[in-house]
Amino acid sequence: MSGYEGEASSGPTPAPRRADKPLPAICDPNHLLHRVVVLVFMCFLGFGSYFCFDNPASLQTQVIKDLDQNTAGFMQLYAWYSWPNVVLCFFGGFLLDRVFGIRLGTIIFSLFVCVGQVIFATGALVNRFWLCEVGRFVFGIGGESLAVAQNTYAVNWFKGKELNLVFGLQLSMARLGSTVNMNIMGWVYSKVADLVGSPGHFTLGISLMIAGVTCLFSLFCALVLGFLDKRAERILHKEEGKTGEVVKLTDVKDFPFPLWLIFIICVGYYVAIFPFIGLGQVFFIEKFNFSPAEARAVNSIVYIISAPASPVLGFLVDKTGRNVIWVLIAVVTTLAAHMMLAFTFWNPWIAMSVLGASYSLLACALWPMVAFVVPEHQLGTAYGFMQSIQNLGLALISMVAGTILDTRGYLLLEVFFCTCVCIALMAVVSLYFVDYLRGGDLNRSASSRASLLKEAEESKRRQSQVTEVDSAKLTPMSAFGLRNRYLSRLGAQLPHHCSTHLSSLAHRSVLK
Repeated sequence: MSGYEGEASSGPTPAPRRADKPLPAICDPNHLLHRVVVLVFMCFLGFGSYFCFDNPASLQTQVIKDLDQNTAGFMQLYAWYSWPNVVLCFFGGFLLDRVFGIRLGTIIFSLFVCVGQVIFATGALVNRFWLCEVGRFVFGIGGESLAVAQNTYAVNWFKGKELNLVFGLQLSMARLGSTVNMNIMGWVYSKVADLVGSPGHFTLGISLMIAGVTCLFSLFCALVLGFLDKRAERILHKEEGKTGEVVKLTDVKDFPFPLWLIFIICVGYYVAIFPFIGLGQVFFIEKFNFSPAEARAVNSIVYIISAPASPVLGFLVDKTGRNVIWVLIAVVTTLAAHMMLAFTFWNPWIAMSVLGASYSLLACALWPMVAFVVPEHQLGTAYGFMQSIQNLGLALISMVAGTILDTRGYLLLEVFFCTCVCIALMAVVSLYFVDYLRGGDLNRSASSRASLLKEAEESKRRQSQVTEVDSAKLTPMSAFGLRNRYLSRLGAQLPHHCSTHLSSLAHRSVLK
């Protein structure tokens, strides 16, 4: 019997192959229900990292007392998290694309998060603060790169469908992890102290080990996501997702001036948010006579508001445009919130609620502006550099903030944070005028931006058509086509069925 399909054979006619049974909706990678299942694991992928990142903030008094540290030493726990990411922000995408792949890379970075948290907790158990710092360093290696992997999975599964909503949900889940940490870890510590018999570094270590269970859960999510993505690749014959980042340090010299202003805004703003939250619990206890539980609750309101507000404000910015104006509003309201906390005794829930809304608004309006000022091939470098200097600023300002608090107190610390926000404010105002002089691309309305994009796509389509025609003219002709062209030059009438070569036909029309 011949192996060629359609060839006659003397044997019996084989039965027709039965069509593959369609997959149930929840198992079909093309179906929305299956993507929702993937989205659940995708959102919880970063839950453990964000939960444990602010473990020091939720246990500020316990860490300082049990490990016999001052505030400057305490803030080193945040500085050591940021130091590896001054470099890794450039290469995290490269490692995921070229070295590990998205699936293995996600698992490896999740393991770094788990191991880092275990080392941190072990350092508390044995009362070795240097070991706690090593743990936070290892934790930082995995934390930021895991966020890159999470975004890559989102693009791979939801690009062209529900991507903006997915990014908003991922950010909301991250903030939920931070919020739960802020409000539950003090209670966990007290329960462990009751079981052990007394507070102390051993109690602190056990509490941090319990927090590490969330990192194990995120590692489980990374394993499940890897399995589901590999299965989808096999069923749909698609390629493994990539970050798309192309990092070239030589691109830095070509960055336009507006991008450097965006970098200044980023650093000036975020160094007044994260270090403040890291030190906020004791601030609310000392200035407003809050109980520890009340102080943790008000300190977490920034994350509580950010969780639902980020998708809503992102949708608002998408629909209205005017990114520079929104950033200006966010910076001004943040400055107002810090001034209320510094110079008034108004209920801090007001200032912290304003701070939460402003923080969410700035994230939605500032980060997309990078894509408006640099070409696509430089986006990886631009975002990597932006995250790098942000982490450098956080590492340095965390140490400075701890020193100020030890020597000068909370009032001067709040003045310092106000100064940082003022630097960001001056950069925003400068950006507004620089952008205005350059044509106002960053501050366009959404409708104006959409019309420009449509015109660019139309121009690209026309250029593509012209390129196709030129390519056809340059295509080498076969011997048959050359013969027809020669006969047409002689004036011979060609039969219709012979005029098959496109460039030959074009030449004949020109000659006539």
